[in-house]
Amino acid sequence: MKTTQKIATFVVTAFIAVVFLLGNAANAQAKAKPWPVPDKDKALKPSVKLTDASVIATGKELWAKHCKSCHGSKGLGDGPKSASLKTHPGDFSSAAFQAFTDGELFYRTNKGRDEMPAYEKKIPEANDRWALVAFMRTMKK
Repeated sequence: MKTTQKIATFVVTAFIAVVFLLGNAANAQAKAKPWPVPDKDKALKPSVKLTDASVIATGKELWAKHCKSCHGSKGLGDGPKSASLKTHPGDFSSAAFQAFTDGELFYRTNKGRDEMPAYEKKIPEANDRWALVAFMRTMKK
């Protein structure tokens, strides 16, 4: 085989391998397991008015400090740390995400799981965690 053919074969093989590996990494990251929330928590009602501008502003500040690095500034799951996660951090602007109850979002923020930390102790004030929920609600498409 000529050197040119060997190089071409190598380049094509390497390209296919890279595409395969990237595809598998993306698929592995995209498959999030179900995250059940107890019924009592699904029904939980906010202790603050989620449409209040000052509550949303507080949520935005907390988001920038605690959430943006994984979830991105607009909640698209494109933060600087997202590529290194095993599970995609989700698209908070999606209809599926926005369909979760306020209680479900609050529960998941509080409890965390896997790579998602629990914020019950990191953000000790419940009203501040509700402010995060208020800010998440502003991300819908």
